Amino acid sequence: MRKTLLLCFIHGFKGGESTFGRDYAFVEHLRKLVAGALPKVDVQAVVYPKYETRGDLGECVTKFSDWLLNKVIDLEVAAGTPSPTIDPSVRVVLVGHSMGGIVAAETAIRISSEQPIHNTVDEDSPTKSATAMPPPPNALMFPYIQGVLAFDTPFLGISPGVVAHGAESHYAAASTAISQLSGLAGLWGGAKARQAAGSSNAQVAGALPPAAGSPEKDTEKENAAANKGGWGRWGTIAMAAGVVGAVAAGGAAAYLNRQQISESLGWVTSHLEFVGCLARKEELRRRVAYMVRLNKELNVGFGNLYTRLGQAAGAKQVGKVGTVLGSERTFCVVPQRDPAGDWRQAVNDKAKDEVGAHVSMFEPNENPGYQKLAKDARDMISGWLRNDWYESSSADEIRP
Repeated sequence: MRKTLLLCFIHGFKGGESTFGRDYAFVEHLRKLVAGALPKVDVQAVVYPKYETRGDLGECVTKFSDWLLNKVIDLEVAAGTPSPTIDPSVRVVLVGHSMGGIVAAETAIRISSEQPIHNTVDEDSPTKSATAMPPPPNALMFPYIQGVLAFDTPFLGISPGVVAHGAESHYAAASTAISQLSGLAGLWGGAKARQAAGSSNAQVAGALPPAAGSPEKDTEKENAAANKGGWGRWGTIAMAAGVVGAVAAGGAAAYLNRQQISESLGWVTSHLEFVGCLARKEELRRRVAYMVRLNKELNVGFGNLYTRLGQAAGAKQVGKVGTVLGSERTFCVVPQRDPAGDWRQAVNDKAKDEVGAHVSMFEPNENPGYQKLAKDARDMISGWLRNDWYESSSADEIRP
């Protein structure tokens, strides 16, 4: 039987049809490269339709998993596979950009262990109390996830340099709209916002602006001049509530415009809830650790092609962070010691800032390293498929 490798693409925060290039150009480009490297299987590609990057991450993963299950079942039925759960003719590589990579990893963990990582850790507890790690992975998972290939996914968080010298300019566009809101303290102090930010009640409360009419209001007025032209108190609020993470994860503060925020305060809190996992360090660590376990025990591939600035970006003096050299400026926190899968840098010699490199990965005109990026992705995927499942596929009726 000729088997099928399904490449499933998932966009990230506030992404959509154009995430992977105009008319899905990168999707088809990578599909052809992988098909050429793996001639014994039929390589197909699908893109998860545009979805709301808001609300609980777990709910998003559930919806995506159901959608993926139906896609794979349709392929297995069409192939007439005798025992798809025991000997599937379809294997899947999940390909995610930015937050889409976290959705992909959570999906792989949920399918293999029936227990996600998300919301298993109490980040506010001094002991990081949590439920037990998911049970050992099940080799009979269905759909069978052969690998998770991420593009610039902040599995370990967003680089401090992005927040320090990149997010301020993006935040400035958003702050004008946010400052028009009344009851801001209630917005940032809500339970969901605190949970999304991964901060304790005391930590958040200490960072909030005083309510109107409170004794502290005069102090705020006195600090108004200091706030002009810089982060000031607004920067503290943003860090506490996770705004910086939300803006940087999507790469554009334009989404936080006055019209959208005025329409509904829930728009802001719901989206912050979705990206809030980026502030939950222990949850991030556990997710990566379990993906490494999947790789070791079931040979499930796990890789991340992360952007790094090149010739167009120099050194930056970044306050507490210090001097960040161009060769060190990345969008993601890059693992240094603990095992974290196959991480490969994707250098962009045209981008001048980390967010620009992040959102232009799949645009040849904006990313001189586009061709190398595609070839590195192909090599990762083809390496994961050098196994008995691939070798047992019939090479008949090879498709272009």
